[in-house]
Amino acid sequence: MSTERGYTFVDYCTQAYLGVVGLIVLCLHGHAVPNWPLLLGLHVAGIGAIHGLIRFQARRPELRLLDFVRYFYPVLLYGFLYCETGMLNHVLFPGFLDPDFIRLEARVFGVQPSLALMDRLPYPAVSELLYAAYFSYYVMIGTVGGVLFFRNRERFFHFVSVASFVFYVCYLVYIFLPVIGPRIFFRQFGDYSLPADLWPPVAPSFPAAVQAGPFYHLMAWIYQQFEAPGAAFPSSHVAIAITTVYFSFLYLRPIRWWHLAAMVLLCCSTVYCRYHYAVDVVGGILTAAVLIPLGNRLYFKFIRGGAH
Repeated sequence: MSTERGYTFVDYCTQAYLGVVGLIVLCLHGHAVPNWPLLLGLHVAGIGAIHGLIRFQARRPELRLLDFVRYFYPVLLYGFLYCETGMLNHVLFPGFLDPDFIRLEARVFGVQPSLALMDRLPYPAVSELLYAAYFSYYVMIGTVGGVLFFRNRERFFHFVSVASFVFYVCYLVYIFLPVIGPRIFFRQFGDYSLPADLWPPVAPSFPAAVQAGPFYHLMAWIYQQFEAPGAAFPSSHVAIAITTVYFSFLYLRPIRWWHLAAMVLLCCSTVYCRYHYAVDVVGGILTAAVLIPLGNRLYFKFIRGGAH
C-alpha cells in the first residue's frame, strides 16, 4: 500500500461496520444479547486486529502469506458477520416483520409467490435448475474474486471493496428489519409463530419430486449450517449477484452474458426455492442499484485522496 498507514476504503468500511455494530451492542443489547460484553470485545479486537494487520503488512510487504490475508480478510469475515445479524436482530423488535411482508405480497400479487411458484412448477428439471442457480451465488463470488485476484490485484481489491460495502449495508438492515422469509411457513423459529390468519388454508409442503434433487439437498445443508434467521430483506443474494455481474461487465467481459443469465435465474430462484419473498428480490435489486455506484464513488475517492 502506498500511503503511510496503508489504509484503503475497505479497511475504513470494515472498521466502521465493526464500530457501528459494537455501538449497537453496547447501547441496545438489553435482554436480547445475553453475551453482549464478549461480542463487544470481539468487535473492539477486530478493529485493532485490522489496524495491526495493515501496519505490519506495510512494514513487511515481502511476506506472501501476510499479503494474501491483507487482501482477503474482508471475505473471511462475511460469514461470521452474517451469522451475527441473527444474534442482534431483536434489539429493536422482539419478533419478526414477516406478517407485514406476507400481507404486502398478498395485496400486490393476490397470492404468495414464494408458495405458488413451486406448487405450479413442481418438476425436477425446473427445481434443480433453480436450486443450482441459487447455489451459483457462491460460485459467482468465488469465480470473480479468484480470477481477479490472480490476474490483477488492484481490480480484485476494487471488487472486494464494493462487495464488502454492499454486504455491510445489507447486514445493518438485517439487524434493524428482521424478516425470516417464506421459511416461516415450514418451521418454528424459537417462540415466534405467524398470526393464525396468515397461514394458508392448506399447509404448504415441498413436492416429493423437488426434494429428490441433489441441489435441493445441498442448499438444505448449507442453510442448516449457516442460517441467520431474519436476514431476508433485502436479498443479499440478489444484491451481491448483481455486484459480481457488474464486475464481469467491467473486468471479465468474455463471461459477462453467461453471468448475467445466471444472475437472472438466481433472482427467480430466490422466490421459487422459498428463501425470499418477491419484495426481497426487488429490495435486493434496488440495493445494488444504489450501493454499487456509491461504493464505486467512495472507492475511487479514496484512491484520488491517496488512501490506496
